[in-house]
Amino acid sequence: MSAPAAKTNSSNTPDDVRVPRESLGKLFLRFLRFGALAWGGPVAQIAMIRQELVEEEQWVTPAHFNRVLAVYQVLPGPEAHELCVYFGMLARGRTGGVLAGLGFMLPGFLLMFLLSWLYVRYGLQTGGALGAVFAAVQAAVAALIVRAVHRIGGHVLADRWLWGIAATATAAQLLGIHFSLILITGGLVYLLARENRARFAAALLAVLIAGTITWGIVKGFEFAGLGAAQVTEGIRQAAPSYVGLFVSGLKAGLLTFGGAYTVIPFLQHDAVSAGAWMSNGEFLDGLALSGLLPAPLIIFATFVGYVGGGPLGAVLLTIGIFLPAFAFTLLGHDAVERLVHQPRVREFLEGLTAGVVGLIAGTAIALVMVSVSSWQTMAIFALALAALFYSAKKLVVPGVIAGAAVLGFALTFIGR
Repeated sequence: MSAPAAKTNSSNTPDDVRVPRESLGKLFLRFLRFGALAWGGPVAQIAMIRQELVEEEQWVTPAHFNRVLAVYQVLPGPEAHELCVYFGMLARGRTGGVLAGLGFMLPGFLLMFLLSWLYVRYGLQTGGALGAVFAAVQAAVAALIVRAVHRIGGHVLADRWLWGIAATATAAQLLGIHFSLILITGGLVYLLARENRARFAAALLAVLIAGTITWGIVKGFEFAGLGAAQVTEGIRQAAPSYVGLFVSGLKAGLLTFGGAYTVIPFLQHDAVSAGAWMSNGEFLDGLALSGLLPAPLIIFATFVGYVGGGPLGAVLLTIGIFLPAFAFTLLGHDAVERLVHQPRVREFLEGLTAGVVGLIAGTAIALVMVSVSSWQTMAIFALALAALFYSAKKLVVPGVIAGAAVLGFALTFIGR
């Protein structure tokens, strides 16, 4: 049974909201501090926000917080960032929402911008011990993505229809079928299934499977996600336009259902498979760097933009990918909340999210095939995967990445 809607007073503020009125400067600094302490992924970030604003200062009731969080778990974008925008808007209107959102993302953005500059300026991905370190870290990041597929899939794939959509999406992603077709079809299949039109749902899913197999035969079952690995050998297409980088970020930001990891297949498609302005190895390096930072994983978009278009490219792609997270909250939180609680909309989005899980799985397979290419990287991949499955500690992700870097460096001496 869903929670009843909160009562409102004459100012249209829910009765269970007791937000203190802070100066804009103090509000910005509060959320800047949240951003600087945003270690451990979305679960830890959301827990930190809840602890201070709900349990300690009682800005809203726990029931109100859970209801808002449920909305942002359905919508695209990083939930922790959207919660910051929401609380900022409660405190000081839309200006407060903008400042809270900027404060939360700013530490991670600045750190990623600096690391991106160092990476590109000094060629950190190539040569000697550094090359071995990055190769080891890439294997660990591949394990991180595999773990994310398992974690997200465990929450999303609740019945055989969703499993079927995800499995088909995995194959379609590997064979290079455009993700828009996969996601729309997945959403329609599940909507039909939940509306007691199982025959139509099965027929539509069968069409997608048959189309995937046919496309695979035509393409000779060549994995689309591997082709742009040749970028590392100097075969690089023209740099993307600034408009293209912004649109790539905006598109990814609108499709990140189910958490920050779901942005991976969309940016990998644009930057590696289609745009070919970076290699799978460089893409994994960006993910690795973001895993070391106090920020949502989605901040690796800054790295992708920097490799594609330098400093301005980094800014534009970052703006594009965070813009939906700001817009959904600032411009229409109440309307969106009503919309996502409509049964048919939720059913369509559940099918779409299952398709996204399949896209991540397909991307993970392609990235594992690129990064796990020797017994050393195989061992690091296995160790990282075991650590990620065994431990749920807050700093396990940066710990695994740092540990892989140390192992990669040590292996350079063993190989001599």
